[in-house]
Amino acid sequence: MNLRLTAPFYGTLRRGIDDGHGPFRWLLALFLLALSLGLAGCGADGGASNEEGDGEVVISLTDAEGDFASYTVDVLSLTLTKANGTVVETLPVSTRVDFAQYTDLTEFLTAATVPNGVYVAADMVLDYRNADIRVENAAGDSVKVDSILDTDGNPVTQLDMSVDLEGRNSLRVAPGLPSHMTLDFDLKASNNVAFDTGTPTMIVKPMLLADLELERPKVHRLRGPLADVDLRAQTFEVILRPFHHAMDNDRRRHFGALKVVSNDATLYDISGETYEGQAGLEALDTLPAFTAVVVLGDLKMNPRRFEAREVYAGTSVPGGDLDVITGNVIARRGDVLTVKGATLVRAGGSVIFNDQVIVNLGEMTTVKRQMSMGNTWTIDDVSVGQRVRIFGSLITDTATRLEMDAGVNVEGRVQMRFTTLRGAVVGRVSVAVISPQPLPFVIKLRAIDGRGVGLFDFSGTGNGTDNDANPSNYEIDTAMLDTSSFTDGMPVRVRGFVRAFGQAPADFEAKNLVDVVQQRAVMAVNWIPPTGRAIETVSADGITLNLAGVGRFHYLVRGRVSLDLTEQDTAPQIVPRTEGPRAGEGMFWIGEKGTRQLHTTFANFARDLDARLAAGAQVKYVGGRGYYDDRSGVLTAGFVAIALK
Repeated sequence: MNLRLTAPFYGTLRRGIDDGHGPFRWLLALFLLALSLGLAGCGADGGASNEEGDGEVVISLTDAEGDFASYTVDVLSLTLTKANGTVVETLPVSTRVDFAQYTDLTEFLTAATVPNGVYVAADMVLDYRNADIRVENAAGDSVKVDSILDTDGNPVTQLDMSVDLEGRNSLRVAPGLPSHMTLDFDLKASNNVAFDTGTPTMIVKPMLLADLELERPKVHRLRGPLADVDLRAQTFEVILRPFHHAMDNDRRRHFGALKVVSNDATLYDISGETYEGQAGLEALDTLPAFTAVVVLGDLKMNPRRFEAREVYAGTSVPGGDLDVITGNVIARRGDVLTVKGATLVRAGGSVIFNDQVIVNLGEMTTVKRQMSMGNTWTIDDVSVGQRVRIFGSLITDTATRLEMDAGVNVEGRVQMRFTTLRGAVVGRVSVAVISPQPLPFVIKLRAIDGRGVGLFDFSGTGNGTDNDANPSNYEIDTAMLDTSSFTDGMPVRVRGFVRAFGQAPADFEAKNLVDVVQQRAVMAVNWIPPTGRAIETVSADGITLNLAGVGRFHYLVRGRVSLDLTEQDTAPQIVPRTEGPRAGEGMFWIGEKGTRQLHTTFANFARDLDARLAAGAQVKYVGGRGYYDDRSGVLTAGFVAIALK
């Protein structure tokens, strides 16, 4: 699928948020607009579609990271409306979503089979009334956010958003033309939390986007009961049960089904046993229908297919015979782990969020590593910082303490998951020497899987007290990875595994390094009170911001590494693309007095903005998405949204 915005949007936004609060409403509406444009491009080349039969739209969900231990809201519905007035619901049940869990992967939400024809509207309803949003306080404890407000100070409750699809932008569904769309919620750019009164208050200004061309590819996850296996075709089918919906066989309320492609490199973990390639597919084929399955893999296009990297089935899936926790080890004393940020799935499927769980390892503990075959690891390999999934039995369940037996009296299992570090390069050669070669890569560690390094007790991680891991000089074993492009001070993301407990240095074994400077950036800035001096200059070549008087939003985020714009030497600028077939084009929005004006060229956007500012308009908010140059402070953007008063 290759979609491109080639014409202005002729639709009109029909309804806003029920509580009627402006800036929150129209920025959310931008998301539905992007959604509608994407769906429109998935039709039958602009021609009339066959009204008989059904077509398919696959919708996935992801987000960029913020400072949240949990960000759970309800998606009540996602509907499409045909030209004849028929309304089609693409979600069979309301879906509770924790966006904080999807920072490193994309979750398949639904494979919606909808009648062929022309669709003229999309409607999405989100509900914050029962939101479970948790952040860390200064002590590192998880605290629930009860005060959720928009930028005008109004409580955020239920959001009802609609968008009309007219003319060339109507949605045309035809058989044989399945489309895919990823909904992207950037938590860092969309939310700001303050403890001004000792309890957290969250201000929400959502930056919701639709990725139609997999421009930001992540590993995709598919969850649900097994439907069937085709050994000859090397495929199997899974009925979608996203998030923590029960793994039952009720086909009347399912979210659709997806076919999965297996290959020789696909790894299988089936009820605690590991397989590779065809052997794993054959083991999967022996399981009864509706066995719980989780698949991690890659969505490929031309033709569209989902290729599996890892497959978990049977009791290897949370919700089986054992209790399961997922989180990061923040401390270790002997064979006792403290796991923080833990999501607990009880045997039978119920889900509990608890910030901290004590885990007892023992002789009956089996240890494995993600994307690796064999059983060459032991409990000694589990160290501080490591992200883990642990199967065991809860032995203490009180309001103040959760404790799990994962190997003393229970045959427990620990899976060491890929762990993500974020920080900045501080040196190319470490002061610590690992015989016979010096360690080549050192970073100042800022976060481990999004959690501040102050939460981690690194005692005992080194082969001596002096060699315990030091977050100010965290030593990375990069093996054969190319580090030549990384310079001191450069922000970096590292993915891999923590070195075995008591074996540092090195502190971490890298599987890949990502230069976040080259990743797409999201900018969010607001002013309190609104001001007419927020934009210094405006022309067809770009706009320059004045950060005097900014509110709580003044950040630029890349690869989930945030940059405080008030600490930069140059004033931020937003400029249009100057190269390629879409030079000067994009989606450029101006909102003022209840109206939303879309421009598809930056020149028209700048002309309109200049006239409004000259007439006395004041700037409340500026958001943009594109690529940022640190030296010049310039964001080259194809999407800009400005709210005026």
